[in-house]
Amino acid sequence: MPVQITETIAIPDHELHWRFSRSSGPGGQGVNTTDSRVELVFDLANTNALPNALIERALARLEGRLVDGQVVIAASEFRSQLRNREAAAERLAELLRRAVAAPPPKRKATKPSKGAKRRRLEDKRRRSQVKKLRRDTSD
Repeated sequence: MPVQITETIAIPDHELHWRFSRSSGPGGQGVNTTDSRVELVFDLANTNALPNALIERALARLEGRLVDGQVVIAASEFRSQLRNREAAAERLAELLRRAVAAPPPKRKATKPSKGAKRRRLEDKRRRSQVKKLRRDTSD
């Protein structure tokens, strides 16, 4: 099952590498015999599923999480290997969606309005007056 990133971009199965191991934690008798923990490895640096511009953007945004250009997702919260596979695939899709998303538009610099400037100065004058009245003038 390919992992759908956007409406037009999907990662094919042959680029996803799965590893399975025994999961820790509760699970009854089956926990010692079934390989329900899933690790999904996706080689982001060498993929053909994404355009080069998106690969560069994703590599820059995920640089602290990558291991030799690869994204590793582990899932072990479910007792079933199938459900853990689905969880790992969904996590990878969400991670890549955020990594390849367009940057937000630049903020336009604005000035405070005349009314805001006037209110700020009036508040400063009022506060100054309050502090002036508190002073000891018995010298």
